[in-house]
Amino acid sequence: MYSGVKSLIKRGQKVKGTVLLMQKNVLDINALTSATSTSGLIKGGFKVAGGITSSLIDTYTSTWGRSVAFRLISATATDGSGKGKVGKKAYLEGLVTSIPILGAGQTAFDIHFEWDSEMGIPGAFYVESNMLGEFFLVSLTLEDIPNHGTINFVCNSWIYNYSNYKTERIFFANKTYLPSETPAPLVYYRQEELKTLRGDGTGERKECERIYDYDVYNDLGAPDQKATLARPVIGGSSNMPYPRRGRTGRRPSKKDPKSESRSDFFYLPRDESFGHLKSSDFLVYILKSASQNLIPQLRSVVTLQLNNPEFNTFDDIRSLYEGGFKLPTSVLSRLSPIPFFREFFRTDGESALKFPPPKVIQVNQSAWMTDEEFAREMIAGVNPHIIQRIQEFPPKSKLDSQYGDNTSTITKEHLEPNMGGVTVEQAIQNNKLYLLDHHDSIYPFLRKINATDTKTYATRTIIFLQNDGTLKPLAIELSIPHPQADSFGPVSKVYLPAKEGVEASVWFLAKAFVVVNDATHHQLCSHWLNTHAVVEPFIIATNRHLSVVHPIHKLLLPHYRDTMNINALARNVLVNAEGIIESTFLGGAYSVEMSSFVYKDWVFTEQGLPHDLLKRGVAIEDPTSPHGLRLLIEDYPYASDGLEIWAAIKSWVEEYVNFYYKSDASIVQDYELQAFWREVIEVGHGDLKNATWWFKMQTRNELIEACSILIWIASALHAAVNFGQYPYGGYILNRPTKSRRLMPEKGSAEYDELSKNFQKAYLKTITPKKDALTDLTILEVLSRHASDEQYLGQRNEGDLWTSDSLPLEAFKRFGRKLSEIEQKLIQRNNDESLKNRYGPVKMPYTLLYPSSEEGLTCRGIPNSISI
Repeated sequence: MYSGVKSLIKRGQKVKGTVLLMQKNVLDINALTSATSTSGLIKGGFKVAGGITSSLIDTYTSTWGRSVAFRLISATATDGSGKGKVGKKAYLEGLVTSIPILGAGQTAFDIHFEWDSEMGIPGAFYVESNMLGEFFLVSLTLEDIPNHGTINFVCNSWIYNYSNYKTERIFFANKTYLPSETPAPLVYYRQEELKTLRGDGTGERKECERIYDYDVYNDLGAPDQKATLARPVIGGSSNMPYPRRGRTGRRPSKKDPKSESRSDFFYLPRDESFGHLKSSDFLVYILKSASQNLIPQLRSVVTLQLNNPEFNTFDDIRSLYEGGFKLPTSVLSRLSPIPFFREFFRTDGESALKFPPPKVIQVNQSAWMTDEEFAREMIAGVNPHIIQRIQEFPPKSKLDSQYGDNTSTITKEHLEPNMGGVTVEQAIQNNKLYLLDHHDSIYPFLRKINATDTKTYATRTIIFLQNDGTLKPLAIELSIPHPQADSFGPVSKVYLPAKEGVEASVWFLAKAFVVVNDATHHQLCSHWLNTHAVVEPFIIATNRHLSVVHPIHKLLLPHYRDTMNINALARNVLVNAEGIIESTFLGGAYSVEMSSFVYKDWVFTEQGLPHDLLKRGVAIEDPTSPHGLRLLIEDYPYASDGLEIWAAIKSWVEEYVNFYYKSDASIVQDYELQAFWREVIEVGHGDLKNATWWFKMQTRNELIEACSILIWIASALHAAVNFGQYPYGGYILNRPTKSRRLMPEKGSAEYDELSKNFQKAYLKTITPKKDALTDLTILEVLSRHASDEQYLGQRNEGDLWTSDSLPLEAFKRFGRKLSEIEQKLIQRNNDESLKNRYGPVKMPYTLLYPSSEEGLTCRGIPNSISI
């Protein structure tokens, strides 16, 4: 620690430092809409290509000069009140024109502090800006502190004019302390900064603020615009429970005081807004721009195509990736200045929007239609963690008795003819029978959904594990509510595989209804609820109760990056009333309500991969197997690859936690950690606070498991369900998102059409053209990686995030382990005996490869939920 240092700094000595910052116009997203390259953006800032002239240096120095003041705070010497001594103001001096650590758009300034032996060793500093606009403070580095060397302060924070703050802006050195180990002179400053971040829970938040607080999802509707845009409050009740979001404090709606009014401004704690020159800024901007500009134009164009408002053949779909979709020149003139959209437009003079071909049809354009691929995507697709082992037959429902008897109507007689002589009892005993169950999560909403233009079913699909390791669908059950009342139970019909005639078309439609269920569950639950929404309360609680110098704050910080930002945008354009999800998926206006229904059964302790696999019955505990689990579907790409990633995460977290906490007692005594965990349970996930499964947070093992789960959710789980969206779902035939009519009955005109023109009947049933174009546009954006994405095993602070060498070494080992895992996964994909890794579509399972390049790659595990 800091001991015996008073005499090491001579009286009157000046301490030299370097300040890195970025001015706002370098980071302004508006610049991205006209930029043709990163260099163009850099020219808009301080760092000018081709060198910086002396006149520019003079201008920058005079501009910043005495406008920004810094005061060092001692970590070893106290004033009369016991607080660390505060030094005199120091100001930015000369512009440093050559420095190896400069990043894109960054500017470096020299600074000198008056600091002597009476002040001890600096441990924090205040910064005060008199500038009118804000700037982004990257770091402060102090050099040649006697007997101490360099002290680094990693800041990465927006700084506004001092008049905007009620308390002074403070930053701490990159030391790491449990609360009980904080140097006494810094205790006050540590506690006061947390008070500032908590705020007082009142008033409407302003852009410059950094306050973290909670609210329910009462901001999805817009009742003041029109009655049909009103939505219920989600969260805060046992009927509609939900994780909490960040509080904005906007005024209530006039027509519904329980709902928050909407505006163009969405408050985020300021440092949750993208604070660096990074292309994920651009991707989020594009997501917003696409939803507000491109998509309305596409839907308008389709609506006006009165003679061709539908896709008529599968070739019409394929033409989107080959010839493109014809657009009026007026539309192109508005969109083509945006670089991202230019990638969509053909360059051969045709006014057409062209989508990249999804990976699922890049090798074989019809293999997606096979039963084998339909089943394979349940374990190697974009929603690979729903399938479960059947342990009792027939499958039962957990729905309330108000919905009648929802036990499956699938019988042994349906299944056994296609089981190769194996009985249902034998298949269950030998772990060969599996279920994709989308019945309970959708059925309670079906009556309301089917009263709209959407017509659909709740589905159950039974799967057989064959001797070659592949999966074979045996039966599909489609259920709708009884026309008289829910208490009569569902009206269900079972469909069986067929290869020829109209029966084959009927079976194919049955599979489509299953996929529509799966795509909706994926988007609302697997993707939005179980990653984006459930993590946000942890982010809020971390910033309210764990100091930036707390080891757990430092551990989790990279896995929170940009999540509150993308979540706020999602509430504005994706999951809001008549937003993208409501418009193009089967849930419609009941979409978020459906995810609330699923949240009732969410269990945090089961979100880690091993517990998830055990709960679904697809693995059993086995000390002799790798990771202590034996997969019952041995060739299960998501599970087998995921276990490698999970083990690496947990090993890293275990090493890190045990470095700072030497006993279970130190967990109990950490009052910041206890306050954090208590608030996560009682407030952030307060609707589930009475659940008995929450960790008590009394032991190191509980903390290790909790942190491992959080990191897994934010990194690998999100990657597995996100970056395959366009590669699989960009071909709308493979993953339709809604259905518009029910299964045709024999003797009906629809049945006759199905028998004569299957493709046209199929296209009239699934996602319509205007919604398909919307889906493709949004999925393409969501599936992309930014050019400067931070992947698992990386940190954007380099080695500066902590000054402790052993955690730094452990983190490097973690990174090397992930590289080794990637090579192992590549080798698995080269093993031809593992048929589920490629399937009939010849598309390797790469979603859990840790690394990736920029763009649409179908691989890569970013640290956080940033898109």
